[in-house]
Amino acid sequence: MNHQRVFLSPPFIGEEEKKAVMASLDGGWVAPAGPDLQAFEEEVAVRAGRSFGVGVSSGTAALHLSLLALGVQPGDIVVCPTMTFVATANAIRYVGAEPVFIDSDVMTGNMSPELLEKALREIYSSGSTVAGVIAVDFLGKCADYEAISTLCQQYGVFLLADSAESIGASFQGRPAGSFGDVSVFSFNGNKIITTSSGGMVVTDDGAIAQKVRFLSTQAREPAVHYEHIEVGYNYRLSNILSALGRAQLEKLDSFVAQRRDIRARYRTLFADVHGVEIFGAPDRGDNFWLTSVIVDLDVAGWAASSLQQHLEEDGIESRPLWKPMHLQPLYEACQAFVDGSSEQLFTQGLVLPSGAGLSNSQWTRIHDSITRFVVSRS
Repeated sequence: MNHQRVFLSPPFIGEEEKKAVMASLDGGWVAPAGPDLQAFEEEVAVRAGRSFGVGVSSGTAALHLSLLALGVQPGDIVVCPTMTFVATANAIRYVGAEPVFIDSDVMTGNMSPELLEKALREIYSSGSTVAGVIAVDFLGKCADYEAISTLCQQYGVFLLADSAESIGASFQGRPAGSFGDVSVFSFNGNKIITTSSGGMVVTDDGAIAQKVRFLSTQAREPAVHYEHIEVGYNYRLSNILSALGRAQLEKLDSFVAQRRDIRARYRTLFADVHGVEIFGAPDRGDNFWLTSVIVDLDVAGWAASSLQQHLEEDGIESRPLWKPMHLQPLYEACQAFVDGSSEQLFTQGLVLPSGAGLSNSQWTRIHDSITRFVVSRS
């Protein structure tokens, strides 16, 4: 029987989103600016516990503009995790700065505060300085902002929270997006809520928000004619996509609950499989964006890559955890403070379908496929 492919984290769109987009169109707000954009910025800022939000075209654009607004200059050093999507490192390069990579806490995948402290100490001891630190909330779990913020304050450097994956998560009772000088979200099609393509910068600093907004609209000066003093970017989020985002934001808590349920199902499915653990426990504060398993080949008797190949043959998407930046050809020459944790996660980790719209029939396919694989390897 031919089955439609089961994806990792497809967008989950209902009638509410369709009505919101049509209302935006019917209202004539097809141009980028409009009331839905302004309202979406305000609503996301409130959700993140921030004073200001600026909607932009992607999470990558949000990172780029945030670094510019924070004053990063060509040649500066910006420290970030090695276990991240390439956009984090690319944004550093966009502004001419140099990334230095930090390895992971093997339990969460987030930046290791211990290695961050070592990196800052050694960089400053060598006579160099650091402009700032980017922390990444890996797979929807907030980084250890208590420890990381303390280090940033100690060294007098900015903290940019790359919360692209973590809206709806929390850390010590505070929402994702509320940490650092600036935080950024992504609303890409695979995120827990989506605007199809889009992102947002959130901050409590009005000057930073104003700078991001200015740069995102081609840095146009306040003149009757088009006047430009510095380079700007066409990075503004559109009103139509913002309407979609507003409808999605209303469903965020239900999406988190649905993905929490999916993780619980995986935990039950693998409970008696030796050598396999659900990644990222404990789940406290998680938004459950993606669920991953960690497979110990020596104990399980099979590798994560073998399960990935089996699922692919059954039309079920799965994917290794991110390949660390210090192993990427693009960035392998960069300085890195590593202890093998991210390489271990890359080798042993496998992300499984986690979308809020996962149907019962799709779950049955996943359950049966994994069960057949595990039994065949017993």
